[in-house]
Amino acid sequence: MNDSNHVTPEQAIVGLLSGKSRENPFVVFEQIRQTGSVVQLPFPMGETNNKAWVVTHMEEALKVLKDQEHFCVDPTSIDKNSTIKQSLTGSSDSTGSDMFLTNSLNAIDQPDHRRLRTLVSKAFTPRYMEGLRPRIQELADELLDQVQDQGEMDLVKNYANLLPINVISDMIGVPKSDHSLIHKWSEGIANGLGVGTVDPKTAENLKDFGDYIKQLTADKRKQPSDDLISQLISIEEQGDRLDEEELISLVQLMIFAGHETTSTLISTGTLLLLDHPEQLEMLKADPNLIPGAVEELLRYHGPSTTAGPRYALKDLELKGQQIKKGDMIFPLLKAANRDEQQFERAEELDVTRTIKRHLAFGQGVHMCLGAPLARVEGTIAFATLFKRMPNLQLSIPREDVSWKFKLAAQSLSSLPVKF
Repeated sequence: MNDSNHVTPEQAIVGLLSGKSRENPFVVFEQIRQTGSVVQLPFPMGETNNKAWVVTHMEEALKVLKDQEHFCVDPTSIDKNSTIKQSLTGSSDSTGSDMFLTNSLNAIDQPDHRRLRTLVSKAFTPRYMEGLRPRIQELADELLDQVQDQGEMDLVKNYANLLPINVISDMIGVPKSDHSLIHKWSEGIANGLGVGTVDPKTAENLKDFGDYIKQLTADKRKQPSDDLISQLISIEEQGDRLDEEELISLVQLMIFAGHETTSTLISTGTLLLLDHPEQLEMLKADPNLIPGAVEELLRYHGPSTTAGPRYALKDLELKGQQIKKGDMIFPLLKAANRDEQQFERAEELDVTRTIKRHLAFGQGVHMCLGAPLARVEGTIAFATLFKRMPNLQLSIPREDVSWKFKLAAQSLSSLPVKF
């Protein structure tokens, strides 16, 4: 008997990537892994004959992420006149409002990527990240101070969203009075973007966000201080070839990527630990387990469903599939992170698990520059929360917890808790 409403795993993946699906993504990921390591999608590619694929297992995902000889992030690396590029908005427009999507570190190949990454790395050093620990701790305590006496809070709105946005805004040099603006724009952009979709307000948010960063950068040129924008301007003025468009794009990316993913880690991670009380008790009993638990939470339910699409630089075979030059490939990070060939009991959460490698931050030259910061923030956020609120529990029925799907990711819209 035919079921006309039957959705194939391939169709379900497109729904997840576009943010339109409300299915449990991990059921879909398990199905697609069983379908194959490299699976063709029913995905429109404009007027070209190129195909779109997802990569579901760790070994093949690593190859796509790390192999610069066969894969690129910018299809104009294949053909200067390429028309196949799709930003996450589904638009090929690379004008000002879309700048942070199309001209950022995430979207350019060598040699420009190496030049920009080297410049940013001069400011974004691991030592600098570690030096932020006291400030991150101070911010975490300040946020919990505001709700401690109430005995309840929305963990997303009162803690998980605010900690990373305040940290990254401080780092960038955004005045405290503007932190809420940055948060509003970043949320608006994330909620409005998905693969092949665009929300009507998103372009406006992108433009306002871009205009703000331009003005902030102009202000820092006149009056530099001890922040990342001022450091990047200083590097630029030393003749290291960082132009205005690149500088603004970098700052937008750092603000956007620097808080969205970490706030999702904190809120989703807290819910997962409340779902696994025996694991949570282990962390309360031994806070030294928390850094390892952060890695397991990233593996088990990391913030990003997929890395940005890659494009095949030449015809090749990948796990038995014939990939043609110009084809689009999505490495499914969340699927690869539960690859049964890589992890024993891959579908179980185990905060004591020793993890050699996961893909939550990507891999290769485009691996997330802010990964060390996210790890520091996550560790401090969980340690502070569980120490100060040892009786933390949901204050609504578990089935009422609401998820939102945005920018090819899944996060919580709110998480009411009591303590």
